[in-house]
Amino acid sequence: MSLYTPWLFISNISSNFLYALDEVSMRGNLLAAAGLILFVDLSTIPHRTALTGSASVFDIFLLMPGIHRQHTAPELNGGELPITGAMTTGYIFRIENEATVRFLQSIGKPGHLANIGVARRDKKRGLLSTSLFEGGIAPGFLCLIGVLLTPATLILLILIRDFWAVGALSILMLARLLNVVVIKRRTVKGWKGISEPGVDGDLLTLMSQDRWVRMQGLVDDLKDVTAGQWLRNETTIEGFTTSFSAILVYMSAILAFNATPVGSLAILSLLLSSAGLLGLCNSMTKKLRMFDCVVYQVGEPKKYERRLHMAKELIEESGRDDWAIGMGLIVPPKDKAQLVNV
Repeated sequence: MSLYTPWLFISNISSNFLYALDEVSMRGNLLAAAGLILFVDLSTIPHRTALTGSASVFDIFLLMPGIHRQHTAPELNGGELPITGAMTTGYIFRIENEATVRFLQSIGKPGHLANIGVARRDKKRGLLSTSLFEGGIAPGFLCLIGVLLTPATLILLILIRDFWAVGALSILMLARLLNVVVIKRRTVKGWKGISEPGVDGDLLTLMSQDRWVRMQGLVDDLKDVTAGQWLRNETTIEGFTTSFSAILVYMSAILAFNATPVGSLAILSLLLSSAGLLGLCNSMTKKLRMFDCVVYQVGEPKKYERRLHMAKELIEESGRDDWAIGMGLIVPPKDKAQLVNV
């Protein structure tokens, strides 16, 4: 029996070794399948597009799940087109700019009046400052770290000679590039009405869930962020380009299945880290960039016990009540009855 003991020992060692190889192979397959995380419908990239009002060349290096959803940025407002009254002229209209509406939704608070300022952007600042740090220093650094992670990951993959992973990452960057080009082409400052230089404007917007927002600035600046279209409709070529970029994301996931476990882990870490960093960046960004203007919150929202109290205070301040009657905030006198635009 002792003669067979060494062979039994060797047999056990071999079985354990083969089992370990199977475990490594299984984990490698699981890591390769991690490329499927690309298809998670995160709205981080569309939110970033709405906050910046367009796309930047730096966006090419921000790779994360939801790359194929950037073109859905105009849907973030949930279809809400809030009624707005110009307290200086009494004119009533609706804000059609989806990015502005989404920003007001994030600023508004039920039962509170939030004050918003609109000002012209400073075009003299550098490219890096304008693209990354205009929303704030802290959000800018978070975005910058996310941008630098991609080339760092590419260098790592090249060093370990995992060219399948390099190919997958390169295709993702190409997909981002195509989306960026389409978004920048669609960001066209179209119809904004007649120019009124030097005239101050004061708007009150009634958001859903009893959120009220007051926007102040020059009339021309207010028109830039409220009137007309934000992103024009896609042309046929742009629609094909957007569809092709989505196909590239699927191709990247297929290539990722052939990557080594280390390469797959590197791609997975990059995608999750970038998503987390950009998500924090979006939550910390308190400004909206729209065409040549910046929209920002002024002070803290003021609470009112009744909407009527807020309306009467603004009527007294503006010196007229036609806008409040048109928005249905107050009941008009019997001799001034009119249609309410709600």
